[in-house]
Amino acid sequence: MNMIEQIEQPEFIVTARKWRPLLFSDVIGQEHITNTLRNALKSNRLHHAFLFCGPRGVGKTTTARILGRAVNCLNPSADGEPCNECDNCTGVIQGRSLDIIEIDGASNTGVDDIRQLRENAKYPPSTGKYKMYIIDEVHMLSNNAFNALLKILEEPPPHLMFVFATTESHKVPATIVSRCQRYDFRRMELNSIINQLRTISAKEGITIDDKSLMQIAKKADGSMRDSQSIFDQVVSFCGNTIEYKSLTDALHLIDEEFYFRITDCISARDLNEAFVISQDVINKGYEMTETLSGLLEHLRNLLTIKATGDTKLIETSDAYRERYQQTADQFTKPDLLRYIQVINQTETSLRFASQPRIKFELALAQLASMDKMLEVKDLIEEIRKMDTLPAEQSEVKKK
Repeated sequence: MNMIEQIEQPEFIVTARKWRPLLFSDVIGQEHITNTLRNALKSNRLHHAFLFCGPRGVGKTTTARILGRAVNCLNPSADGEPCNECDNCTGVIQGRSLDIIEIDGASNTGVDDIRQLRENAKYPPSTGKYKMYIIDEVHMLSNNAFNALLKILEEPPPHLMFVFATTESHKVPATIVSRCQRYDFRRMELNSIINQLRTISAKEGITIDDKSLMQIAKKADGSMRDSQSIFDQVVSFCGNTIEYKSLTDALHLIDEEFYFRITDCISARDLNEAFVISQDVINKGYEMTETLSGLLEHLRNLLTIKATGDTKLIETSDAYRERYQQTADQFTKPDLLRYIQVINQTETSLRFASQPRIKFELALAQLASMDKMLEVKDLIEEIRKMDTLPAEQSEVKKK
């Protein structure tokens, strides 16, 4: 490839940036916040300081940027959305606006940085109605820096607004929190992540099955941004057609079938298979703590079915729901609770074990060697059966 072709090649933009929402209505899963902000814009009841709290990758900074465009938009819509086409909006989108200033709290932690901010904040906006400071990871500021903010937060100029974003709200001093409107962002629901990834896949011309979407969403752990980063990684490995087998290879995941194999081994009390499974974990390079964590979730799913009689509370694909139902019938609730206790204890001890492999093997062996317990109602039924037997058979049964 020559130099001209390299220059003309379009630049790759990661999915999280390419599909970043530009309107309040595009922010998924945070309607309780976006609706409130739009109503405040429509009624002209905007607060001068906002505190956006919540886990990573759920839309805090994105919402702050949309709010920054909305307050300075020259042609806002009737429902409080920015037009994203006027000079003020495009200036923010392209990162050249002088009125919307983003600051990384982790890189500007000192009191001198905040004093400089306070001096610059006195000057009115250059083109818009408001000058807005968006401070990301605000909990990283020092105590002196927070103290320097107090006065301007208490009595700000009419043209000034602040948006503070943080993943650790408990580290923000109460004196700062009391001067802000606090908005708590939720973790993304599993179905919200799946639906968004399905929409992105369709528009990007990428084929992906539901089982793969479910696995990416679960691995993202409630973060839309994390799910999109994982999605990019899988596309790089699999190309435009993503199948579950390829996805497990790309992310080095443990397939659900492997956990069903473990519970089948426990149900059959097959001690030999327990050691074979342990050897497979080592040979395939799986992390033992990650394997135990996945097994814990697997047992939790089985216990949920035993407790509720339903599979609605299980985060898995439809293809596995019937399989979970069948496997749950092989165990009692006391059995599953004992297995979960063993896994919990082993997972804790592995962190400090000098020989983690032996700990792991013995845990599986212990699970495969446990006698099954009867539930109380089944035990009562067994006793009743013994009482109805003839005397001689009853004595034999007791022995």
